[in-house]
Amino acid sequence: MCSLCGVLGGQEHWTDAVSNASVFPGRQLHQNRLQERQHRVRLVNRILGHYGLSLSDWGGTAFILSTHTGRTAIVDNLTQMWAAAEELLGRPCDPLDPALVSALQEESSA
Repeated sequence: MCSLCGVLGGQEHWTDAVSNASVFPGRQLHQNRLQERQHRVRLVNRILGHYGLSLSDWGGTAFILSTHTGRTAIVDNLTQMWAAAEELLGRPCDPLDPALVSALQEESSA
């Protein structure tokens, strides 16, 4: 997405399906914004756990990214979360890391 579209889109992030129903017309699950954010946090935490991180919703307006040692960062959306995760850890976080993908597949099949 270009930055102009992001500005014109208002405060909601473009990936929020509830706020952009026309972008996700085939979606069958009807959720409110809070339910969607909670579901997204649960999914992301499955990935972040591999790196020793966790994410929590902060009042429906931001997210708090935390390490197991207590270091934290406040991010507005999941796009910002990846850069903040790498900064907190001091190393890359690849959501397509083969070891992570394998661990997630094992978790799903269990």
